[in-house]
Amino acid sequence: MAPNPSARTLSVVIPVFNSDAVLPRLIEQLEPVLAANFDAFEAILVDDGSGSNAWQVVEDLAAQHEWIQGVQLMRNYGQHNALLCGVRMAQHETIVTMDDDLQHRPNEIPTLLAKLDEGFDVVYGCPIDEQHGLFRNLASQATKLALQGAMGAETARKVSAFRAFRTQVRDAFAVYPGPFVSLDVLLTWGTSRFAAVPVPHDARIDGTSNYTIRKLITHALNMMTGFSTVPLQIASMIGFIFTLVGALALVYVVGRYLIEGTSVPGFPFLASMIAIFSGAQLFALGIIGEYLARMHVRSMERPAYAIRTQTSPSDSRP
Repeated sequence: MAPNPSARTLSVVIPVFNSDAVLPRLIEQLEPVLAANFDAFEAILVDDGSGSNAWQVVEDLAAQHEWIQGVQLMRNYGQHNALLCGVRMAQHETIVTMDDDLQHRPNEIPTLLAKLDEGFDVVYGCPIDEQHGLFRNLASQATKLALQGAMGAETARKVSAFRAFRTQVRDAFAVYPGPFVSLDVLLTWGTSRFAAVPVPHDARIDGTSNYTIRKLITHALNMMTGFSTVPLQIASMIGFIFTLVGALALVYVVGRYLIEGTSVPGFPFLASMIAIFSGAQLFALGIIGEYLARMHVRSMERPAYAIRTQTSPSDSRP
């Protein structure tokens, strides 16, 4: 791909988790792209509590390349928490985030930035064809629907971990303190100029994805209850609907008594109504409980991440 003619600086943030086997290959492919397209650049590798030899590999890469900085978190906080850590450390005018498994092609970075130059603040690399199983894809789509509710942006249906955005957008969440992090939602706090471009999405060359169906569902719930009031609105709507059902049932019972002189047979009708209304009440209480739990956790002021160690900061390549 032809070099970008305009002067530009770039920070690449990569969350690392048990990717010691593939990480050197990623850096090998990333370096010529950055060198050909940017005046100054850096890569921030955030080890998210890997149980493998990943941190040693990060340290070795940082020692070999002056443009790489490694950060090791105290434990596994999650992909978005690790991304937030790296994003806050970025020094250059534009930030690109990507996975550590080579599913995102480094040579597609200029594609994202070309779209960014059209006046957008955030651009996603939307996979042309996701390399996941059926159930994983369904869970991913459900998560994106939840994300759309939290973001309030149509682009949420096209989000991916391969994203480029202007560094100044992070000013909107520079002091965000919560332990529940969704970088995509935080980006909406700073801008509404989103776009997406189709890019190839390769299959993993080592290991399996750490995003299981269970983790995707948990992430979707975190987004819905941590960054949106949609579940509360749903609970209110359900309450209204069942109130209407109860009113109609009352009209039916009274109307039958006045017209036919007989009452509705008691126990089955009463039991079913009690079960329905009790279920609706418990559902609404459960949603309220989730929000109270979020408030309780945030009141404890748990950090989004904690850094164990990091490599010595190096100057970006001139």
